[in-house]
Amino acid sequence: MDFALFCTRVDILLLLLVSLCSPCKFIRSPMDFGPLNFHQTTNTSSLDFGRIVFDSPFAVLRPRSPKEISLLLSSLSASSSFNKVTVAARGAGHSIHGQAQALDGIVIEMDSLPSAISIHRGGEPGSSYADVSGGALWIELLRESLKFGLAPRSWTDYLYLSVGGTLSNGGISGQTFKHGPQISNVLQLDVVTGKGEQVTCSSTESSELFFAALGGLGQFGIITRARILLQEAPQRVKWVRAFYDDFETFTEDQELLVSIPDIVDYVEGFIVLNEHSLHSSSVAFPSHLRFTPEFHSKGSYRVYYCIEFAIHDFQVESTDVEQVVTQLLRKMSHIPSHFYSAEVSYFDFLNRVRMEETILRSRALWEVPHPWLNMFVPKSGIGEFKDLLLDNISPTVFEGLVLIYPLLRDKWDANSSAVLPDGGGRAEEQVMYIVGVLRSANPVTCAVQCLQDLLRRHRRVAQAATVPRIGAKQYLARHPSQGHWQDHFGRHWDRFVARKAQFDPLSILAPGQGIFPRTYASSS
Repeated sequence: MDFALFCTRVDILLLLLVSLCSPCKFIRSPMDFGPLNFHQTTNTSSLDFGRIVFDSPFAVLRPRSPKEISLLLSSLSASSSFNKVTVAARGAGHSIHGQAQALDGIVIEMDSLPSAISIHRGGEPGSSYADVSGGALWIELLRESLKFGLAPRSWTDYLYLSVGGTLSNGGISGQTFKHGPQISNVLQLDVVTGKGEQVTCSSTESSELFFAALGGLGQFGIITRARILLQEAPQRVKWVRAFYDDFETFTEDQELLVSIPDIVDYVEGFIVLNEHSLHSSSVAFPSHLRFTPEFHSKGSYRVYYCIEFAIHDFQVESTDVEQVVTQLLRKMSHIPSHFYSAEVSYFDFLNRVRMEETILRSRALWEVPHPWLNMFVPKSGIGEFKDLLLDNISPTVFEGLVLIYPLLRDKWDANSSAVLPDGGGRAEEQVMYIVGVLRSANPVTCAVQCLQDLLRRHRRVAQAATVPRIGAKQYLARHPSQGHWQDHFGRHWDRFVARKAQFDPLSILAPGQGIFPRTYASSS
């Protein structure tokens, strides 16, 4: 170790010592200590979109380069004096259960990294890509890539999320059936491991770290740069919605659409639980919906379903997109006359949730608790899971959205750390579903006790759905113990543990996930 690096590590350790010895366990004023830009804790460092967990760190690092992250982690790894210090990377703060928090530890705010985006147009299909900072937002990448007539192939519904954040989880939306999740559309990563090593990795170079980091919940390293595969971007999108009163017909038509990826570019769907869910999900859809469901029928309550799909304007060459949509609708079995379509710009389609956010913010309903539940469900168990869910969420008063749409297993790389269902105890099925219970807890109508009740209901659903008969797995989970995590990973647990031992042996990273307890450094 050279003298300058030694002095830097001493500076960092002295800062940590001062912070840990402070009665309040936080830095009382911003300071630029040596080469690292530490700040006092802020409200955002213990806050996320879920607004359920509020674990405060004792310090916040706003790095100006990946090297500063490396210096911090290598210093912690080399010292036996700070065995309880943990580190969490925070992107856009869109976690639900405090996954990006670090109680009495250090939060790294990734948005302070330079957000430079470099676009490279290749001469052959599939050869264009973007190099982007792990702290940059997907909306920033979209805006920059569209200047070159390009765009990433796979998205999330909400674009104001960090690149490193979604790649550490999976990243799914209506394009996933066609192109796979976002973690299947990465060519290369720069990662700082828990030991402080800066590594450039890909499927052919340092591949174990590459696949570990993708979907790895931040357990193995912090993604500081990603090389994202790009495709030609369409100008316009044909956006279609069709309504159903029968669940089996709804899922059959969804599976029909995902079976023709050469024509269809996007498939999602949602359950129409009540008038609120119908209107809140239609804020960005520009076509007027004349659908007036009868929720109360013959003394019972019924719900409806909506398929949402889209076709890019150049998807079928020399063919009118309107004709393609008409041909598809003839094959589908939706409620007669209840399908609606609109043509929108590609940017507006991808950024559609922003309009919903704007309206919710205007009603003070965005910055509220979000006790969300997301689950991957095998095709064979989706009917039983739907019944289980409806029995536990009180459809008449539900505030929010329940997404449900199919994904294809072969679009996911089994080498990544992402966990998929095994198939409900049966042979692995090609089709599985993502179900997202995206509810809000309005403080006016839902106080603390109400929020706890919602969380208990979701835990009850998750527990019942993970039995072999249904075989579901949680997505974006935060399990209560390592034993629960072991059950979650199943046969992949040993691989996950081995990767942790290789890249973050002291369990410094991502304590908010609650997977591994912090271990001790050897004396030096």
